Amino acid sequence: MKEDYPSIGIATLCRLFGKTRHAYYDTLWRKENNLVKEDIILQEVISVRKDLPSLGTRKMHHVLQARLASHSISIGRDYLFDLLAEHRLLVRRRKRKVITTDSRHWMGKYSNLIKSITINRPEQVWVSDITYIKIMNQWGYLSLITDAYSRKIMGYSFQNDLTAEGCVAALKMALDNRVSNEQLIHHSDRGSQYCSQQYVKLLLENKIAISMTENGDPYENALAERMNGILKSEFNLYNTQLGFEQTRNLISKSINAYNKLRPHASCDYMTPEEAHLKSGTMNKKWKNYNRTYSHQKATV
Repeated sequence: MKEDYPSIGIATLCRLFGKTRHAYYDTLWRKENNLVKEDIILQEVISVRKDLPSLGTRKMHHVLQARLASHSISIGRDYLFDLLAEHRLLVRRRKRKVITTDSRHWMGKYSNLIKSITINRPEQVWVSDITYIKIMNQWGYLSLITDAYSRKIMGYSFQNDLTAEGCVAALKMALDNRVSNEQLIHHSDRGSQYCSQQYVKLLLENKIAISMTENGDPYENALAERMNGILKSEFNLYNTQLGFEQTRNLISKSINAYNKLRPHASCDYMTPEEAHLKSGTMNKKWKNYNRTYSHQKATV
């Protein structure tokens, strides 16, 4: 036999807990508003990642400021970290290493000209490197030329081999995109592609000084290595599982988004395209978070 229990009204429950009805409904309204706010933020994150699929949370926080302002929403970086973690939207970084440089060759090598140089304008130093990309049943090799001041990718080429042709094609694109006639240094590792007669001749014909790492030290070309990592990790280029031409198109789209849309912490959160129009000392917005965290642990 079913028993009838007296219903308890909201007002009675509020009195039992020492709360007012207004406080109860205010809590419900705030919860609903927070859900709407979170949904708007997540939709904007998804929208940004259509063009920048693996943009880090700190840069995402910067990009979202203007977008969320139109919704009258303001959020902190820690809040965004927690929200993305809750919805499993934090970016996971991957580390792989494939050797693309062969410096054991007979061709002439050049000294490192940028060891103590102060870079204070675009097209003062270009850095070059080659990185690998796994496609369906083979490897592809992406040659990049990046402006050291603005971090703009000036030229690129995607080939299915490691011959000098890919590097030469990237250099020709960079020269076509050049806007300054001031002195320029080209810096690279000592790979055979950059020491080849065809590549060196093209640099000298355009009166570009040649600089190379010494003893194959990767830290002497750290910026170029960093660019490789950004493109592959933030634009999902480690393993495309696409055909060669499809991957080439994806690379072109990714570099366009990188140059025009991605804020760079080393360039005062400007995009590379914006930074390429500036000169003078660039404000850097990044910190060594790993070092800070390690120091905090050591002092606990």
